Amino acid sequence: MLKVEHLTKMFGGLAAVNDVSVEFETGKINAIIGPNGAGKSTFFNLISGMHEPTSGRILLDGVDVTTLPSDKVARLGVGRTFQTTNLFEQATVLDNLIVGHRLRTRSGLWDVLINSKRLQREEKSAREKAMEALEFVGLTHVAGQFIADITQEERKRVAFALALATDPKIVLLDEPAAGINPEETVGFAALMRKMVDEKGLTVCLIEHKMDMIMSLADKIMVLDHGEKIAEGTPEEVRNNPVVIEAYLGGDEDAAA
Repeated sequence: MLKVEHLTKMFGGLAAVNDVSVEFETGKINAIIGPNGAGKSTFFNLISGMHEPTSGRILLDGVDVTTLPSDKVARLGVGRTFQTTNLFEQATVLDNLIVGHRLRTRSGLWDVLINSKRLQREEKSAREKAMEALEFVGLTHVAGQFIADITQEERKRVAFALALATDPKIVLLDEPAAGINPEETVGFAALMRKMVDEKGLTVCLIEHKMDMIMSLADKIMVLDHGEKIAEGTPEEVRNNPVVIEAYLGGDEDAAA
């Protein structure tokens, strides 16, 4: 599904991502972990077209998307959530999702002016797709509420639904469980597994809640100072001495 070859991103003299190569399989949950400042969000920004790499290649289903802008990457099937939920606060939940599906529509100004049949058809389709996404994440009961009036946990679910409304092949989730309690975290883990099992999506997530990652991920990549230091199953990563050192500072600290 996603293949990254020698990906590098320089900001001045700083390598935020440095020569990273990795492959993520279709229909799997892939986690990217690492200490703060390891380059995880920059890695997502490169994949989603928000930043252009300094060097390297990004292949999505065999298509080179390395230099494509974010809107074109989204149209090719990359959905995305962010650490901070980016939603229209004074719009309803349903309207936020309808906007998300607009990248799949073709109506323009002329269609609006004449209220064309294409516009009517696409508006109906966008509403149906939005409600389908809300039902999937369990939020049909807040469809008519404003984003400003719903809870943090509900906002995060709306962000999931917004990504689903774009009809993605792969979904990038940036710290989806940040700021929610343990019970809600369990619910989000189940939702991510549901995205894979029922929709056949490929999921890539950045997360600091290690208990969730170790029980959920099929594959984990570890970044530190922009470099890939480990890759493998949760068990392999958990017992990797290089990973232990990166997180805990060395053998003495790890033993403690």
